[in-house]
Amino acid sequence: MPPLSGFSDNPFLTHADLITASKSLLRPLHAYKSPQGARIKVPIETGTHFDETAAQLEGFARSLWAVGCLLSPANRDHHSDPELLTFPKGLVAGTTPGLEEEYWGDVQDTDQRMVEMEILSFALLAAPEKFWPSWEEGEGTDEVRRVEVESQRRNIVRWLQGINGKGIPTTNWLWFRVLTNLALVKTCGVPYEDLKESIQADFEVLDKFEMKGMNGWNSDGIWSDDGRQADYYSGSFAIQYSQLLFVRFASDIDPERAEKYRKRAGMFALDFIRYFDKNGASIPFGRSLTYRFAMGAFWSIVAFAEVPLPAPLDKYGVIKGLLLRHLRQWAAQPGIFNGDGTLSIGYHYPNSYMCEDYNSPQSVYWCLKTLIAMGLPASHSFWAAEELPHPLHTDDLNLQVAPIKAPLQITCDTGNHHFLLSSGQFCPWPLKATEAKYGKFAYSSSFGFSVPTGTLIQQLAPDSTLALSNDEGETWRMRWKSIDPRFEAVSLSAGNAGSKENIEVLKSSWKPWKFEDIVVETTLIPPTKRWPDWHVRIHKIVSKAGKPIKAMEGGFAIFGRQKANGLNVRDMDIEQLSAEGKLETKGAALVTSSAGVSGIKDLGSTKISHGFVLKPDSNTNLICQRTLIPMLKSNLDSDKSDKNVIYILITGIFAVAAKGYMVNMSMDEIKKKWEDIPVVSLTGGDSQVEGFHVSP
Repeated sequence: MPPLSGFSDNPFLTHADLITASKSLLRPLHAYKSPQGARIKVPIETGTHFDETAAQLEGFARSLWAVGCLLSPANRDHHSDPELLTFPKGLVAGTTPGLEEEYWGDVQDTDQRMVEMEILSFALLAAPEKFWPSWEEGEGTDEVRRVEVESQRRNIVRWLQGINGKGIPTTNWLWFRVLTNLALVKTCGVPYEDLKESIQADFEVLDKFEMKGMNGWNSDGIWSDDGRQADYYSGSFAIQYSQLLFVRFASDIDPERAEKYRKRAGMFALDFIRYFDKNGASIPFGRSLTYRFAMGAFWSIVAFAEVPLPAPLDKYGVIKGLLLRHLRQWAAQPGIFNGDGTLSIGYHYPNSYMCEDYNSPQSVYWCLKTLIAMGLPASHSFWAAEELPHPLHTDDLNLQVAPIKAPLQITCDTGNHHFLLSSGQFCPWPLKATEAKYGKFAYSSSFGFSVPTGTLIQQLAPDSTLALSNDEGETWRMRWKSIDPRFEAVSLSAGNAGSKENIEVLKSSWKPWKFEDIVVETTLIPPTKRWPDWHVRIHKIVSKAGKPIKAMEGGFAIFGRQKANGLNVRDMDIEQLSAEGKLETKGAALVTSSAGVSGIKDLGSTKISHGFVLKPDSNTNLICQRTLIPMLKSNLDSDKSDKNVIYILITGIFAVAAKGYMVNMSMDEIKKKWEDIPVVSLTGGDSQVEGFHVSP
């Protein structure tokens, strides 16, 4: 797709650059507004589970993340922009009952309109002079205008009040009602006492999302065995972001709660920074990833709400760098746009396989919340600060491995690759590709992850997961719901006279089939200084079903074409690795390309495995359209008559990313790293042998 002028070529250095970017993203939408501007319909004919009017409201409302800032007191130079001034008129039209082609409709239980109310409320809070009708503006006699304005105000209040007393999901949606009621109080003149009970009732539930002792994290909904989600909705997409909107606009109403949110944001930030690499790329994980650079919105709201963070995040220049580097990463992706300059549904390129059934063509503009820092004046000290580098990277080979307890993840930055290991999260409702979005073992900022297009193994695209079949490969199951996810420790020994250290690992169990007596216990071991480019997986499969099982395990999916001509990479020999090729041997598979290196090796499984390179369906991976996946396959069967069999799979995953990492690394160096494999012993306890020692 063609790049978008003003965004794709934007240096993202200054306050003015964010304004340029926001206007360039808004400009293509103007052609698709309704006559009075209350609805926007991008000319893509895909649908959602909710009604089309609400989808067109999304187009209007989500624009307000940017427009609310541009029409705020911080940016008075833009208050006469005729394209921006259509939005206050759209608010009036959309809340006027009976106005054909404009009215948004009355709010129902569990209604998408509730989501959009948060953004409408943000505009009323950030730019009340423009969005709250006033009779100092407009034409006609003072009395006529006064009556007209009072009617408009009543309509806005009535429509926003529609969120109260309705059924609403016990998720981040509760914040939409809190912030709507805040706008009703702060801007629309509704007495606080009229809404206090509703606000406090929502806070009582939202407080249950707090993960106590977990560095300020919130789950999206109540964390339990019925559902465990702590994804980007816990931070940038929703909860942390909404909490800091409350800090910005309601510290006078509830100073104690606002201070609590400031402190929780500071704790959360110390973990969240690890989800961004030194170049600004974030690790894709979970749902709604078509919101793209909304993943970095937390850093923007921290600035907008003027929240002090603890060291090493205690300088505006650090926050500025985290935000702007992230935006630059996305500016380098021209594939995110449709031909008319509107944003597409997808990630690095248009892709409906990875989207949700609530993603309309307008939904993608949730990303505009990342530009909220332009709601600060250009003279603010945030914009005056010198941009500083990622504070956790003092050099290119600074291994950073951190267990993040709340989301049950381990973030890993090896200096050659930035990714996370994950165990325990799952979405309780029937989300498309849910096993891929929450259940895989690893997610990478360089290699992303893949989603299924069908039920065949190449359509499932099983990167970073273990696929099992009990019907000779006709159907496959991967991890979805984890049982008893936890952190444990394994011992890493340096050998006879060397030191020993404990390495925190992730462990969980899972059942591939609900009605089969088969349980898999998976242990994920992160990279170490001894083997920085490897992580290890150990699967203990206990089967009482008496059936043979086929197993296929994947490494990271990687671009699998020759850069010069786009043809498939060629076979290569272990003795002479090439920069673009694939290797398939007994117990190992490796792919090299312009994207880096991805490999997998059997490190001592109880059944013989064979390496091969899978060519999955195109458009399964979030990062690139044409990938290959290094795989291991094995047949797990036994002649035991007691039907109580244990299989052990021990797998090493090797990965080096090219972009921003693998600089001037020769293939001889890659070969040396590939052949220096981790050693795993299932003896438990101490040992004089170098390697990981894991209790069986």
